[in-house]
Amino acid sequence: MATVTTKESESPEHQDILELERVTIRFAGDSGDGMQLAGTQFTKTSAVIGNDISTFPDIPAEIRAPQGSLPGVSGFQVSFSSQDIFTPGDQPDVLVAMNPAALKTNLGDLPRGGLLVVNENEFNEGNLKKAAYASNPLEDGSLQAYRVYRVPISTLNSGALKDSGLTPVQIDRCKNMFALGLMFWMYSRPLETTLHWIDEKFGKNPAVCEANKTALKSGYHFGETTEMFATHYHVPKAKLKPGLYRNITGNEATALGFITASKLAGRQLFYGSYPITPASDVLHELSRFKRFGVKTFQAEDEIAAVGAAIGASFGGSLGLTGTSGPGLALKSEAIGLAVMVELPLVIMDVQRAGPSTGMPTKTEQADLLQAMFGRNGESPVAIVAPATASDCFNMAVEAWRIAIKYRTPVIFLSDAYLGMGSEPWLVPDIKSLPDIDPNFATDPATFQPYARDPKTLARPWGIPGTPDLEHRIGGLEKSDITGNVSYDPANHDKMVHLRAAKIERIAQDIPDVVVDGDESGGLLVLGWGSTYGVITTAVQRARAQGKRVSAAHFRHLNPLPPNLGDVLRRYDQVLLPEINLGQMRMLLRAKFLLDIEGLNKVSGRPFTIAEVERKIAEMIG
Repeated sequence: MATVTTKESESPEHQDILELERVTIRFAGDSGDGMQLAGTQFTKTSAVIGNDISTFPDIPAEIRAPQGSLPGVSGFQVSFSSQDIFTPGDQPDVLVAMNPAALKTNLGDLPRGGLLVVNENEFNEGNLKKAAYASNPLEDGSLQAYRVYRVPISTLNSGALKDSGLTPVQIDRCKNMFALGLMFWMYSRPLETTLHWIDEKFGKNPAVCEANKTALKSGYHFGETTEMFATHYHVPKAKLKPGLYRNITGNEATALGFITASKLAGRQLFYGSYPITPASDVLHELSRFKRFGVKTFQAEDEIAAVGAAIGASFGGSLGLTGTSGPGLALKSEAIGLAVMVELPLVIMDVQRAGPSTGMPTKTEQADLLQAMFGRNGESPVAIVAPATASDCFNMAVEAWRIAIKYRTPVIFLSDAYLGMGSEPWLVPDIKSLPDIDPNFATDPATFQPYARDPKTLARPWGIPGTPDLEHRIGGLEKSDITGNVSYDPANHDKMVHLRAAKIERIAQDIPDVVVDGDESGGLLVLGWGSTYGVITTAVQRARAQGKRVSAAHFRHLNPLPPNLGDVLRRYDQVLLPEINLGQMRMLLRAKFLLDIEGLNKVSGRPFTIAEVERKIAEMIG
């Protein structure tokens, strides 16, 4: 919610400027209205001027739902602040609704007194009927609880572009720029960043380029000159840690992390993938980096994608594959093969709501048990999970560090909320990144395909073409040391235990879980994955109220941080929020024999801070 930090002052244009600490805006409209683009440009501009930011895109699953329909509404929420923030906000302070359907699906999230900007041109009989309105909400008094600004965005945009030479359809597509320009004026954002982007995006089509720039400026100047708005607002820059920042989505950070790992290891990165929402962005991003030695392969299906990645690892490259939702199930047999051949492999899963096709553009944390156990036989793999959009970079590097050092598949467990959301990312110093040494086998005199490093239990990585290092790999059980096919019961028992012990050995060089708050007693709110932001904020607020509550978050899910059991035993109560029905809670209760309270949600949307706050209050009493 917007927080006032200074009193109103009068500008030369006789419009008050109100300074705020934080503002959350939601752009909402038809899936063809360009709301994702408008939100993204607002985000980039806010990042450039130094605000801390957090975003939450909300897109429909349909490629193109009927225009004006409720299922076709697309939204983009951006929160920008002069202080550190960890979430895109529970509720918008401002809702920009481009049509009745956008208003209908989003109004419930706007608090009383919130600012509502509507494109009144779209509130005609046909669109009202599509949105299931019995009467026009702009006329029937149902919006009295909000500060409503009825702006004829379509008409104003058309008038500004009447001499552009574009068709009426092309002109209408520019109305998102008009709305964006109005929001830029209202919240004291400069136009230069977006104007530069328009030049780069549409420079080859001068008419379209000029039309978008004109629409953006027209929206800005409408806010500046109309008497409709008595006040506009300013959010000062945040006091962030010094360094070079860029705005980044979780999927972009993931791709850059994988590329960075390949450079640290000095090996080519191969990405085999089948397009699937919301993981496809990683394929698109990696395909841009051919000059960095990245090979991207769009396979005919998920099975071919992971099979190709295993082959790349056998050849000495970093074999990477990625998917979302049901794609992980299709890869399960080949992941079992990677467990058997003990080669480095990273499997990215950007989780989405299921089961089956489920809700492809909505978020969930419900693939955890599949990542842990979704293969035949005893086939353990390492699992890591980033906590924030920018943390996707760190954990992508970490996934490869583990995979290469321990010669094992690693599942990188992100989700749609992290993958599509964005925040400022502090570009790291290269010296702070870990060493990743492939440590290939080269000596024929000492090479045995399934001999093991005494510390890590990893087998040698001997790549084709190395003289006298020919060896057999495949899905049949291997004999210890020699790697020959073996059906010996005692050998199978030994190899199963060795593969499990190798995964457990990873715990020797992963960080302990760190507690934010009291070291013992009271309530501990525990989290993994994308719940980090809401848990951190809710616990900070509770502690500010004098409540005895602490927070802890872990990023290594298998094996778990070595001190986790000791940490959990130090508290009177433990709460674990998850966007599933309690999968990690079940695992932790079984492992540590401790009572852990769950807070669970499977609506396709992330937790709000208020939901976690209510549960904390309930447990503390």
